Amino acid sequence: MDAGRWRGRDEVRWGGTTRSGSDLYDGIVEVAGAAPAWVRGIFSWYTDVGLLLFGALFVLTWWRARGRNDSEATAAALLAPASTVVAYVVSELLKTLVDADRPCRALPVDAIIARCPEVGDWSFPSNHATIASAAAVGLALAWRALLPWVAAMALLMVFSRVFVGVHYPRDVVVGLLLGAAVAWSVLRLGTPRLTALVLRSGDHPRLGRLLHATPPDLTATRRLRRPPLPGRRDPRQGGGR
Repeated sequence: MDAGRWRGRDEVRWGGTTRSGSDLYDGIVEVAGAAPAWVRGIFSWYTDVGLLLFGALFVLTWWRARGRNDSEATAAALLAPASTVVAYVVSELLKTLVDADRPCRALPVDAIIARCPEVGDWSFPSNHATIASAAAVGLALAWRALLPWVAAMALLMVFSRVFVGVHYPRDVVVGLLLGAAVAWSVLRLGTPRLTALVLRSGDHPRLGRLLHATPPDLTATRRLRRPPLPGRRDPRQGGGR
């Protein structure tokens, strides 16, 4: 889509100052500009490094699942970052298709907290919102107790991108929905298959130690799942001739 046509549709002149065309965006940016310096500092810091907190939680979630020898939780913990990468790739593809310009292009340099990204770094959808949402969903599916914390972190990231002035509200809302949908789909489809692989990796000399605190009892697992041969009595069943 031509950036000039998108920009011309979304931007209007108001009081001699170029405005974004989104009342919600303009209102949030104005509130951000009037906020105390320490508030602006917190949002500026979080919008830059907040995604690293999700990375730390990925490691913690994997370590917890490994320590509990929970193969399903370990599989979900491994798929959580993988699904986040998939969501990011999908978001980048959409950006190149839409070519929507940033709202901060229409504002003076000092009107927003963050530095407006360079031309060609498109706005729709928000990569930060997509990544935060996908990470939150993946982590919550791998470790249910994290749900309120990661949901709050994702929503704060979504809001921060508008607060610092680099995204329209629509950009972050679509990113939020996109990331959640991709992560949920990847974990829903992939967890059962990866759980079986994690379980079978228990007897691998190196991989087994990464995925299990203690090797799983594969012999017992196979014995429970293997049906008796035709014409032979199951030795687990009592009785004799």
